Amino acid sequence: MNTDALYQELNYVNHSREKRLYYAQMLLSDTSLIPKTLDILFRVDDKISPRAAWILEFMCKENLEALIPYLDQFTQNMGLVHLDSAERPVAKICEYLAKAYYGKPPSEIKKALLPRHREKIIEACFDWLIKDAKVAPKAYAMTSLFLFGKEYDWVYPELMTILERDFASQSAAFKARAKQIFKKLKK
Repeated sequence: MNTDALYQELNYVNHSREKRLYYAQMLLSDTSLIPKTLDILFRVDDKISPRAAWILEFMCKENLEALIPYLDQFTQNMGLVHLDSAERPVAKICEYLAKAYYGKPPSEIKKALLPRHREKIIEACFDWLIKDAKVAPKAYAMTSLFLFGKEYDWVYPELMTILERDFASQSAAFKARAKQIFKKLKK
């Protein structure tokens, strides 16, 4: 399937878990579709872009290591994503990467997620936190930044400053995640 055919196919993706899982399985069974999905995802002004993000997120949930050959492309371009419905799955993928990288179970992500990738994720996460994004990308960003802060000592002070500054003006969901992060940071 070429990129144009995949683009047309993405018209049939909707919010249903069943559809997203179906297309995620399609990516896993034909990994040549992953870079094509990324190409569509990074057409950041296109209404189909979020659909590519949805199926990529589901693919990563099923098999995060399938993204390894495309980490450069993903991390280089993820900061360009600006549609709300595409930001959430991209931020979730960043959280998956952070959890796999710092988690206890063995993972190929530990070898593949290079400093340049981690730095791009940190940059994108801070961008989601400081801009007027929905709460889900902000929550995923908080978790990712907390994990990356274990390695990058400058992250925690910046994260604390932003969370403290924005705490009063944000939603209940933001406050709940921020409280979890504050608690972990004070340990």
